[in-house]
Amino acid sequence: MTEQQRLQFEHIATWSQVVCAILFIVFLVWVFRKYLMPGVLAVEAARNADLLAAEKRRDAVQGDVSKARAEVEAADRDATAIVARARAHASAERERILAEADADGERTVHNARGELDRARLAAEASLRADFIEQALRRARQQAAARIDAGANARIVDATVKRLERTSVPRSA
Repeated sequence: MTEQQRLQFEHIATWSQVVCAILFIVFLVWVFRKYLMPGVLAVEAARNADLLAAEKRRDAVQGDVSKARAEVEAADRDATAIVARARAHASAERERILAEADADGERTVHNARGELDRARLAAEASLRADFIEQALRRARQQAAARIDAGANARIVDATVKRLERTSVPRSA
């Protein structure tokens, strides 16, 4: 073969390799689009669906969080109101108990004063009776020591005469 033929064959061989490469690339593109692209699109669609579902879950969770925050705030307000009512009730109950205790104390003091007055009167009467008994005992002792039988008879007679004079006359 001549040099020109050989070059022509080489040239044909080179172009044949270029055409084969182009056909191979076209075949690869066709295989990719026919078989791989639907899988890629399916994976992409699934991924998009997962992302959409995740966004929906996130939105739902955010809604739940908002509701929970509102409920916590309501519970805080309720707790504050309950504490305020409990304090008011405790204050009113304290005032009522103090008023009752004050009234009971006043009643007890009043009763104690009455008892004290009664005890004082009873003690005075008892003391008076004791003083009278002691005075009579002492008077008897001193009278027995100072007065003899003759003086006693004179005193008794004088007392009887005085009583007879002051007594009311009887009608016969």
